[in-house]
Amino acid sequence: MSWIATPRSMHMAQPLALRSGAVLSEYTLAYETYGTLNAARDNAVLICHALNASHHVAGCYADAHGAPMPRSEGWWDNMVGPGKPVDTDRFFVIGVNNLGSCFGSSGPTTGGPSGELWGADFPVVTVEDWVQAQAALLDALGIEQLAAVMGGSLGGMQALSWAVQYPQRVRHAVVVASAPNLTAENIAFNEVARRAIVTDPDFHDGHYRRHGVLPRRGLRIARMIGHITYLSDDVMNTKFGRSLRPLAQQGAEALARELYQYTTHDVEFEIESYLRYQGDKFADYFDANTYLLITRALDYFDPAREHGGDLARALAPAQANFLVVSFSTDWRFAPARSQDMVRALLQNRRQVSYAEIDAPHGHDAFLLDDARYHALVRHYFTQQVQA
Repeated sequence: MSWIATPRSMHMAQPLALRSGAVLSEYTLAYETYGTLNAARDNAVLICHALNASHHVAGCYADAHGAPMPRSEGWWDNMVGPGKPVDTDRFFVIGVNNLGSCFGSSGPTTGGPSGELWGADFPVVTVEDWVQAQAALLDALGIEQLAAVMGGSLGGMQALSWAVQYPQRVRHAVVVASAPNLTAENIAFNEVARRAIVTDPDFHDGHYRRHGVLPRRGLRIARMIGHITYLSDDVMNTKFGRSLRPLAQQGAEALARELYQYTTHDVEFEIESYLRYQGDKFADYFDANTYLLITRALDYFDPAREHGGDLARALAPAQANFLVVSFSTDWRFAPARSQDMVRALLQNRRQVSYAEIDAPHGHDAFLLDDARYHALVRHYFTQQVQA
């Protein structure tokens, strides 16, 4: 059983200038820490989260009696903790909820300058803005340099950006299942998901909470689209195949009658049931404006853009050592994109370790238990990341 995690928050009174030109005069960051900061204050590891995750990286929350709450484990609890690959007996681990998210940091679901919820008026944020805000939090915690910054997917983009924006503050960067920018196909998936949200009749130009409604239908579809891209074809076929739901598992004649009686709202196949379940669950806890903001930040991230598309030039400021990890069946953040980063870093004579894990799980592999993957991360932190 995991240990008890304690959510925290810090109000930041210093204004934050965003890449969009907007300025947050003040803001709040939700965060959690695990382990102990050593006397030298040099064993800190920052974990950056992906789209729908949060600062709750590891551990469990406590119930009213102080006991661990069931199903409250952090999203990377199999990776971070005492004796785990990122060992909190050795490292002081920090998880921060990104600006614009809906889990405690300033964003569309929190109060704005007018006293009302920000809603759709929360300014556009970028990966670089998140890194800048995280750096301000580390300043407040008295941490000048990170032993490592680590993240998967969108979190990996933040780890990469950390190494470029604050090269003297990062000794190691661990970039997992990520990319230096999104492909056109990825941007297209994000746009279709956003259109599902903004065309929901309950969206109300992003001010749905003023109307006492939520665009749940759009959020459900957005999550279903996203979830399809996180899984590999092999996993879908192995887990679901063309299996029909139990109602349709009957004799041939009864089955034929049953199939033709379905309406467009009915669920015939197990994969349909699974996707609808994921969509319903997502719509219950995630915010639509947050989804729009974070997918836009994904789309915008492209450090090479300001360097004529030359990724090596973009990564030239980085001084950290790197571990880059990809997964063979991840078609959304394919191994070739990780290899692009590796080549650019090697051109800058950076020390880089790279591994492609042959795993069937698609993009979701970076969150799952895989002995080879976890052994790789454990070895890197044990042998390379000096605390």
